[in-house]
Amino acid sequence: MSTTNNKCQTLGTAASFGFGDRIGLATPGHVEAMNRAGEGILPIFPQQSIREMARTSRTAEGVMADALGGMKQAGWTGPTGADADHLKTPADVDVTAAAGFTFFTIDPSDHVDQKADNYDEATLREKFDAVSDSINWWDTYLNQEVTLSTGTKISLDEQACLRCAVKYGPAINHAVGLAKHIRQVQETANRDYEIELSVDETDQPTTLPEHYIVADQCLKNGMKLVSLAPRFIGDFEKGVDYKGDIGALEKSLQDHAAIAKQLGPYKLSLHSGSDKLSIYAALARATNGQFHVKTAGTSYLEALRVVLRHDEPFFRRMVDFCRGRYDTDKATYHVSATLESAAPASEITDTVALEQAYLERWSDVPAGKGFTAPGRQILHCTFGSVLTHPEFGKSLRDLLVAHPDTYTEILAEHFERHLQALAAGM
Repeated sequence: MSTTNNKCQTLGTAASFGFGDRIGLATPGHVEAMNRAGEGILPIFPQQSIREMARTSRTAEGVMADALGGMKQAGWTGPTGADADHLKTPADVDVTAAAGFTFFTIDPSDHVDQKADNYDEATLREKFDAVSDSINWWDTYLNQEVTLSTGTKISLDEQACLRCAVKYGPAINHAVGLAKHIRQVQETANRDYEIELSVDETDQPTTLPEHYIVADQCLKNGMKLVSLAPRFIGDFEKGVDYKGDIGALEKSLQDHAAIAKQLGPYKLSLHSGSDKLSIYAALARATNGQFHVKTAGTSYLEALRVVLRHDEPFFRRMVDFCRGRYDTDKATYHVSATLESAAPASEITDTVALEQAYLERWSDVPAGKGFTAPGRQILHCTFGSVLTHPEFGKSLRDLLVAHPDTYTEILAEHFERHLQALAAGM
């Protein structure tokens, strides 16, 4: 690890956990969770994506100031990274670098062909012809075979190379270009930095050949890659636990981790990591502790639990508002909840039942199974509409300021379970 501004550091390949905070008041709870269960894991307290900043009307400087202030308030003297998440343009880099972020997450998803896995032979070759002039790595991998430490053999045959070129070719070029800009900005300012590459925001999983080619190209082009987030098999929906075959996922994680060790080493990163308790131990085992888990919306959802406990009428009005916004706001999220799957608040008279329907309580869920309430996804996707609403945003913040101990304890209990689940596999 190295210090860049005497506040935030680069964390290297050590196990790490990102605590997103969409309101700016969650850091004391995050710190308390680390104090209780964070041994062996390094925190990233300042973390927010450009998309989240836009939706919450926050700035990079504000996110950083809130996190550092919360750390000081809670007495945290240990290291922390600082994640500028989902960067897509040089302008995104510039504003976050100026604010002191150290961990730059490149998101080239706009340049990924989301339909590549479904193309027939003729369409695939037609798409390849359209991007081939920008692909300079074709001969490097064509018809090669890579054997991983797990014993798995990666066949880089023509089909695998074609689909990688079509699916990720332009994205690799974009990521490499943005990484060069990050390096220039940080080296000019004499600040250390590290890069995470996110290719997880796709409908189709990242295959082993695709992971190998993408990472190898990024490294060969000088990217300071410390973490990579593939799109893993199964469903990683917002606000609920993993949906899929955990055994199959663990085998896949082992192979992806073997690529990361062989090419890097760099960490495997789990995005949409909130509430995925059932797979944390598998992630920690497969990576031998070289992982990063990123959470964001779950701290906001736990803030709404504070609202329910201290002002139930306000919570009920917020639920009604979120239901009215959900079909619009869910467009950029991977969720399956529908308005029909969660009853309106007016139809749920009991407070406990209301919490179960819209937030779910740990005590109501089998061990290791996380959250299941569809209402939780409805509240998750509508955070931007709530926080920028002239009444709801201010009232929510005022209530959290009035009850800091409740928010800290709820967050500490919530994330203690996350950290304990990861520690079980380390």
